[in-house]
Amino acid sequence: MDEETSRHVVQVLRMKEGEQLNLTDGKGKLLTCEIKEAGKKSCYVEVKATSNRLSNARNISIAISLLKNTNRFEWFLEKATEIGVSEIIPLVCDRTEKEKFRHDRMNAICISAMLQSQQCWLPVLHAPVEFEKVFSKISSEQKFIAHCDESSTKNNLSTFQPFNSSTILIGPEGDFTPKEIEIALQSGFQPVSLGETRLRTETAGVVAAAVLMNL
Repeated sequence: MDEETSRHVVQVLRMKEGEQLNLTDGKGKLLTCEIKEAGKKSCYVEVKATSNRLSNARNISIAISLLKNTNRFEWFLEKATEIGVSEIIPLVCDRTEKEKFRHDRMNAICISAMLQSQQCWLPVLHAPVEFEKVFSKISSEQKFIAHCDESSTKNNLSTFQPFNSSTILIGPEGDFTPKEIEIALQSGFQPVSLGETRLRTETAGVVAAAVLMNL
């Protein structure tokens, strides 16, 4: 295993030679292994068994605005991965306050959350995309936009029937602009509510993921 993984196994998990552990490639393959050499920089394992795990029956995509507070966005990535979403698309909206994005760090957070929750599928984490350009990336059967504008009629997300693939748009602090909402509606997105209370962006993303996974 690489140095970072070896250090985690030997120093953090304190595993020793002869013990078994599971490894995955994040694409459904599960390896049952036995530690042969427990080095802090180079841990060697022998593969004892290989199996393939099916992906989630439902493909859930969350397109969510980047946040001024990076820690809050990273919290969302962790929780969305644990819930089992298939795809995460960071958005740059008109009211997005922060555009800096460290893809390597963000992807590492997703990997850690995948392993901690004992999953074998890593969500696809896209590079940030401007709001107007996101629609070319979305091919889901079911498309939603969660916004706070009270001028349009919205049904609660939990009332919809499940489809095999769903995408929901989550806006920044300050919400989507009226123009962005109109663009989404014209692109076939249905306006939805996530409940009676007004949620922070990262909370809305997690709630939406949980609801869509459990419809």
